Amino acid sequence: MNDVVLEVTGIGKRFGAVQALRDVSAQFRSGEIHAVLGENGAGKTTLMNVLAGFVVPDVGTVTYRGKPLPFGEPIAIRRMGLEMVHQHFMLVPAFSVEENVALAHIPGLLRPLRASRLAEPAVRLAKDMGWEIAPSARTNGLPVGAQQRVEILKALTGKGDVLILDEPTAVLGPDEIDDLFRVLRGLRDQGRAIVLIAHKLSEIMAIADRVTVLRRGEFVGTGVPTPVGNGGLDARTLALWMVGELPEARHDRSVAASEEGLALESILVRGDRGEAAVRDLTLAVRRGTVVGIGGVDGNGQVELAEAVVGVRPLVQGEVRWRGERARAGRPQVAYVPQDRRGDGLALRMSVLENLLVAGHRDSALKRGPFLRLGAAARWARGLVERFQIKIGSISDPVGGLSGGNQQKVIVARELSSEPELLVVVNPTRGLDLRATRYVHDQVRRARNAGASVLLISTDLDEIAELSDETYYLSRGEVRPAALGAAALVGGVP
Repeated sequence: MNDVVLEVTGIGKRFGAVQALRDVSAQFRSGEIHAVLGENGAGKTTLMNVLAGFVVPDVGTVTYRGKPLPFGEPIAIRRMGLEMVHQHFMLVPAFSVEENVALAHIPGLLRPLRASRLAEPAVRLAKDMGWEIAPSARTNGLPVGAQQRVEILKALTGKGDVLILDEPTAVLGPDEIDDLFRVLRGLRDQGRAIVLIAHKLSEIMAIADRVTVLRRGEFVGTGVPTPVGNGGLDARTLALWMVGELPEARHDRSVAASEEGLALESILVRGDRGEAAVRDLTLAVRRGTVVGIGGVDGNGQVELAEAVVGVRPLVQGEVRWRGERARAGRPQVAYVPQDRRGDGLALRMSVLENLLVAGHRDSALKRGPFLRLGAAARWARGLVERFQIKIGSISDPVGGLSGGNQQKVIVARELSSEPELLVVVNPTRGLDLRATRYVHDQVRRARNAGASVLLISTDLDEIAELSDETYYLSRGEVRPAALGAAALVGGVP
């Protein structure tokens, strides 16, 4: 029987009016991949941050190999042997990839340091996994998926015997997830304890040896995941444990509209380093349709989305709307960016203020040029309830919400209007089962109201479920769905 490495007993934590954890207990063993499941706001990340030393609980204890864990001391805990991949990246933007990796493995400051030498194990591992990582690239110029790979490599090459991963697959493509899971199984077989947070039940069923479920900050149960009919915890049972009830599945399809909507004509877009990120791309998104763009992150997806919504200039080509060259204010655009913290939210501002980025244009919320604060507050509370955003108050800083609830704020803000053009990039990243279904329904609602919807996602299931037409982006060039398998690895010549 595998030894208990970490034992959590009676952990409780409150943030203001929000009870994030209540009397949570669990055991994590060596030689096991132990998944922690739950809806957004269920307390998963808070529990992981307690284990890693970033959050001090109000009550309860955690022991590591029988010794009390020093709460609130992340450096000491890391030296004890716990490594963590955070949901929100812990990278120094101005540093290169190898400098960020080296920073995580510096043995001390009493001798000369060479970043390239300290980063060598991570660079080798990246090559073994087939991940393209440029050691000299500045991390602030990398797409979100590449930054996630750097975070994972930092932890995988550490010497800790407990590895905590908080949503590591959210922005990875299918092949990258397979590579990561292969490495995690190898580390498990070496005797490491691996704690994994994920929302996709298919991933949990594929990788986890044991599962613990939290709901509304409370422990629901622990068990071994098994296929349907084997008498254990199948995917449906786990979903019921997570949400209490299963949302109704919807797979409706629109009838492809004939009316012109968005048209991209031979566009060329450059990335932040001056490279041709999108090359000679021509694409049409008719009104009342969803066009899905799949592919591995870093192949021009973000640059394409930013060019369509007008925040990145075109080098050549045209963006047209209903046959005419698109201009500011026409069409009405809603945009869900890939990087919610960097591009989608003002983290120090309140939930209300972040929602009003779009809502301030609503005439019902204004009296002349002035905002009606009471009406705005009621409007914001309505969105919070409608999108089931877990907050204490609309005046709370949005940066204090869980990642999934931050994503809900962006989606609620952008879909609260009636957009003519909707551009969404990984819209359900970090969302639980119920929230994912709700967001998908809102995308369908916009489509059925006549919007042109451009969906860019690394999630093939999401692409398949929502799209009326499907393409793949590889090295900045759009490919038909038939070439998807090659495009997903970015290897189409």
